[in-house]
Amino acid sequence: MTETQLPIRVAALYQFARFDDLPAIQRELAALCCGQGVKGTLLLAREGINGTIAGSDDAIAAVLAHVRALPGCADIDVKESRAAAMPFHRMKVRLKREIVTMGEPDVDPLDTGHYVMPEDWNALIAEPGTILIDTRNDYEVAIGTFAGATDPKTKSFREFPDWFRANRERFDVAPKVAMFCTGGIRCEKSTAFLKAEGIDQVYHLKGGILAYLEKVPEAESRWEGDCFVFDERVSVRHRLEQGDYDLCRACRMPVGPEERASPHYEEGVSCPACHAERTDEQRARYAERHRQAKLAEARGEAHVGKVFPTDDGAD
Repeated sequence: MTETQLPIRVAALYQFARFDDLPAIQRELAALCCGQGVKGTLLLAREGINGTIAGSDDAIAAVLAHVRALPGCADIDVKESRAAAMPFHRMKVRLKREIVTMGEPDVDPLDTGHYVMPEDWNALIAEPGTILIDTRNDYEVAIGTFAGATDPKTKSFREFPDWFRANRERFDVAPKVAMFCTGGIRCEKSTAFLKAEGIDQVYHLKGGILAYLEKVPEAESRWEGDCFVFDERVSVRHRLEQGDYDLCRACRMPVGPEERASPHYEEGVSCPACHAERTDEQRARYAERHRQAKLAEARGEAHVGKVFPTDDGAD
């Protein structure tokens, strides 16, 4: 079955906007998604909307039409792909203080840096002196990034402002700063943060890595490795084809072929990253949870105990 023939439509979306009546927006979205059989997570805050949902073509079309009617969302950034099976187990519409948590309340996410289209990204990052920054978390960077990118080694997006301030002298002399993330939301907010800190020549990849992998031919690509995504696909490659990573259900870290070959890897129980940090009792609980998940899968049912980081895990 080709990518276009896969039955499930997956839509990753975000939009910085100004929302007022959040409870009303939450109620209407939750009712529509549940009524259409859509699953996933949508985060709502006064600064906008963020999330990933999946469902049939008609169901996703109905939800996107509703979202585009929200204030400031007519041109919402949506990245779509296909999946062989439903990648989520439930539908959640959650209210948050921020749709991507930076912890800088004075930053205006609508005052961003310069957008760069995927087709123009290679030329920008090849310019002499340009500082290229991966704004994602360390475990995401570990499985793939752009050649030559700086890794801040942050464990959460909240750490990015402190990292920037500790390295401020590098940015004062750089002719341009180019930033990127998975779908565009974190680098969009981080460029707004840099502008608030006095850095004007700051640029970000429109649509993020996902748009780049979809639109830039692999032969011309400067991307190396896989791109971590917050659903059951775990990672994607060029043309947004599913990658070769699984998820450790104990620590939620991506697990590739090398990790799966380790004696410390047991599906659903442990991986090399967390084996030494878990007790035998914990591993026994994980093993039972994994057994129950497999039984539910054999019955064609969703197992609610099957954990996966949601999009707010990108904070």
